[in-house]
Amino acid sequence: MFEFTWPWVFLLAPLPWLLRQVLPIADSGEAALKVSFLPELEALAGRRARANLPAWRQQLPFAAIWLLLLLAAARPEWIGEPLPLQASGRDLLVAVDVSGSMEHPDMQWQGQDVSRLTLVKRLFSDFIEQRRGDRVGLILFGSQAYLQAPLTFDRHTVRTWLDEAVIGIAGKNTAVGDAIGLAVKRLRLRPADSRVLILITDGANTAGQIDPLTAARLAADAQVKIYTIGIGADPDAGVLGMLGLTPGLDLDEPSLKAIASSTGGQYFRARDAEELQAIREALDQLEPVAQQPTQARPAQALYCWPLALALLLSLALVGHELWPDLQQQRPNWLRRRP
Repeated sequence: MFEFTWPWVFLLAPLPWLLRQVLPIADSGEAALKVSFLPELEALAGRRARANLPAWRQQLPFAAIWLLLLLAAARPEWIGEPLPLQASGRDLLVAVDVSGSMEHPDMQWQGQDVSRLTLVKRLFSDFIEQRRGDRVGLILFGSQAYLQAPLTFDRHTVRTWLDEAVIGIAGKNTAVGDAIGLAVKRLRLRPADSRVLILITDGANTAGQIDPLTAARLAADAQVKIYTIGIGADPDAGVLGMLGLTPGLDLDEPSLKAIASSTGGQYFRARDAEELQAIREALDQLEPVAQQPTQARPAQALYCWPLALALLLSLALVGHELWPDLQQQRPNWLRRRP
């Protein structure tokens, strides 16, 4: 099927005629020079025939160029038949804590000490990339919660946004309830049996407008299943843990367990890379849910053809206008016949 993306562009078709009627005739400011041999000059230049043409014949090429430009600007497209796209999977939002405590380097990755956020990036970037058939989105939360990437099939873009997340981008505190509330707002328009939120945090709720348990009840009412992950080493692990200096003391495990259980999800505790990897593998077992198939109609842009035709016609007019002058300016030896 042939259609125009912007058909309203054709309303500009009478614009040159309106400008011709409204604007005054251009005046060069010089006095006209009357010469008695003007007809002979016109004959030599080959312009007498054109001058004798009717006005509409003289303006026809320019009108054609204008209409071709309008045709190209309206973006003509050939729309193919609808193609069904089967969509099966879950609508999965990943909410990642980017508060200041996520910078604590108490995790191990390939024999090196890394921060909690770095480990989450390493493992969950691959998790997002492998969620074929799922719509995946990303929420970053600290003192406030922000939707970094909406639900999309473009997993690579979501992974890129996660990889580029930095500590403190959403504030230094932790608004767990706001993150859950934002996820519910985004997931409630999706099929009821496919709404999943994965919440990753290392602390307790210290900011935000909504209490986490209240947000969890709203999520349960909206049939959003929440999987909570508490990340961080044990508070008594290592020398700093014995001194009570590790941020792992702030982890509110009872609240995270209550959030998961009230929504039909599950709570996981990630103390090191191995446990977080096991959690990721467990989340991979989420069964996909068949959703309503979507349709896509392939579109082929055709604006290049009228645009190219307008360009060729313009070049032809320029050549036709300059050709008599070029004929007169040729050297004598080129005009001689053998």
